[in-house]
Amino acid sequence: MRLALAEAEHATLTGDVPVGAVVLGPDGEVLARAHNEREAGGDPTAHAEVLAVRRAAEALRAGAKPDGDDRGAGWQLTGCTLVVTLEPCTMCAGAIVLSRLDRLVYGARDPKAGAAGSQWDLVRDRRLNHRPEVIGGVLDTAASALLTRFFRPPRY
Repeated sequence: MRLALAEAEHATLTGDVPVGAVVLGPDGEVLARAHNEREAGGDPTAHAEVLAVRRAAEALRAGAKPDGDDRGAGWQLTGCTLVVTLEPCTMCAGAIVLSRLDRLVYGARDPKAGAAGSQWDLVRDRRLNHRPEVIGGVLDTAASALLTRFFRPPRY
């Protein structure tokens, strides 16, 4: 989570909401890191989670060994863990499910838009074909503090 928090700090440099994400491989190795880049890139889908999932899939594809059957190699993040500073929204929760991540670890709850238990529980919906393990509240005070500082109105 500390790596995700450090990544979140980078988002503020471009005026983006400070959310950071890291994808860990089955062995705990860091496959990808990302922070929100919606403002920086003018892309409404450039949430930290989506960018980290994309980069992790790219990293897995780059490291795939050609053995004659690479169907689906690189896009399924089976065995991987996504660590993110804020509870994912519905878009990111959908990406988590569709990428087959085994585990979601998040920091601060999002009572307005959280889709891992706060507003919705998309990641654990029994109607879906994949449901990752969810661990929330990890270093939530630090993650919440980043967001509070960002949204606090300036004092004059």
